[in-house]
Amino acid sequence: MIKLLRMSKTWFFILIFIWFLTGSVVFKYSVVNAQNQNNQEESFIYLRLISDVIVRLRNLYVDELSVSVLIENAIEGMYGYLVEQDSTYVRNDDFREIISEVRSLGLGSHQETLRFLRLFQDELFVLLEEEQNQATIKDLVEAAIEGMLSDLDPHTNFFRPSDFKRFTDSTMGEFGGLGIQIDRQGDYVTVVSPIQGTPAYKMGIQTGDRIVTVDNENVIGMLMDDVISRMRGQPGTRVLIGIERPGLTELLEFDIVREIIPLISVPYSFVLDNGVGYVRITQFNNNTTKELMEALNKLEEEGIRGLLVDLRSNPGGLLNEAVDTVNEFIGGGKLVVFSRGRIREANREYHTMHNRKRADYPVVTLINQASASASEIFAGSLQDWDRGLVVGMPSYGKGSVQQLFPLVEGHGLKVTISKYYLKSGRSVHKELNDRLLKGEDVSQEEIDAIDRENEENIYFTLNGRQVIGGGGVIPDIEIEQSFMTNFERDIRRLNLFLEFSMDYFTSHRESIEMDFKPSAELINEFLEFGESKGLSFTPADVDSSMTFIEVSLTRDILSRKFGDLVGYKSAIQLDTQLVATIELFDKFETLDEMFIYANEKK
Repeated sequence: MIKLLRMSKTWFFILIFIWFLTGSVVFKYSVVNAQNQNNQEESFIYLRLISDVIVRLRNLYVDELSVSVLIENAIEGMYGYLVEQDSTYVRNDDFREIISEVRSLGLGSHQETLRFLRLFQDELFVLLEEEQNQATIKDLVEAAIEGMLSDLDPHTNFFRPSDFKRFTDSTMGEFGGLGIQIDRQGDYVTVVSPIQGTPAYKMGIQTGDRIVTVDNENVIGMLMDDVISRMRGQPGTRVLIGIERPGLTELLEFDIVREIIPLISVPYSFVLDNGVGYVRITQFNNNTTKELMEALNKLEEEGIRGLLVDLRSNPGGLLNEAVDTVNEFIGGGKLVVFSRGRIREANREYHTMHNRKRADYPVVTLINQASASASEIFAGSLQDWDRGLVVGMPSYGKGSVQQLFPLVEGHGLKVTISKYYLKSGRSVHKELNDRLLKGEDVSQEEIDAIDRENEENIYFTLNGRQVIGGGGVIPDIEIEQSFMTNFERDIRRLNLFLEFSMDYFTSHRESIEMDFKPSAELINEFLEFGESKGLSFTPADVDSSMTFIEVSLTRDILSRKFGDLVGYKSAIQLDTQLVATIELFDKFETLDEMFIYANEKK
């Protein structure tokens, strides 16, 4: 990053010069309009914010960007914000004519940049002085930055402070909080389960508790994200939680000291009935390699004969964690992925670094359409090195690299700086996804043409197996997931299993055993409960979905009593994609046999 800043010193001198030129304007604005703007310092802060964003985009973005387009979109973003706040607002589009005039002058790069930045500043202060809107400089600059990014790829993002903190918490793998899993039931945020060993668990918060106040503020009906943000905070600080508990009339209050709560990325690992180890990875954060190593150590102690790694709906995360987890299976000193961008510093190779490698038991990686980014690196790398069979459905296709930057006042910026390529040379990035995420209309004919083109991008694994690039990671064997019926989807949509199981657990806590199975009477109670919540069904619906209801009730009730792992294992039979993957280990003893079978199926 130091090298990049040195490369950008001319830019920084330009910006300092701009601030110097505009100082008198800012000062005048701050004094005359003190009622609309706190102080001169705030003006400088937000001018610095947008200038910093422009510098980083111009220097680092994967494609070269025009300052004139960035400024035009920034001004458009401010006007869009004002119209959104007041539909009667009358906008002034004279700035477009000025932009066209400056473009036609043929100025040098630095001169043109100065002119466009001065145009933005002038437009900003004119809008701030208008009496018909109440926008602050913070409002307009944030809207301008979002407008500036509107034409870029969907993975280049600007974060307001609260969003930036939430995003960094998820990648760091921990946050300051209470340690509860929650969900919404009607207007109430309800405790699904306290996490063992956390402050909430130690204080006695229970499944089914309804959170009604946080620090004496009523949170009934509040958005769940807003409730979460109020409960989280710096470790060591206190928060007062008001709880309504079924069966009790008085409000329970818990004065809880927040602690670091780890975000678990490997929530499930166990030995299946056929002796194969199962590991579920939900994301790649700072703790993933450590968690995976611990899971593998335990599974290997139990003598597994193979390993199934479930990456379905894993959105990715940290690139280095993907590389380090691949290291476990291919050993050190191996190329996993390389990146290519517009600037030299973005062109990097990522090799495994640790001199360790697991036993050569067969590894099967299960992916689906929502497996993206780092999870695609993991699956594609095991495929490229012929260390694992990939099954499921083609992955999402997110093969771009972002760099994260903290900005002033707690803001943040995530910039796409390069595209990555797997060891075989293939890109998994699906350009079509970027277009769809930006809201473009793409015809089915065009989609089919892109898919046909991607099928011609042939690459080869270490031992010469053919793999395809350009459209996500393509499984060696495609296995589809069975679809729920409309009746089953309605049950899920109404969140009936969760609410019913918590009510049942509250009143039958002591009588639930590990071999629990719902009786016919309990299933009828569940259906009546569903009807009271607006569920409609016929006898035929119930007959065709009886296994779904029985297994789902078993899973949720066992989860309440014995934890998520017990519930998860009890419901494997409903996961037809997972069941079909497990059966591969029963049909074939070695990875080579699986590769032969996969080739025969193509």
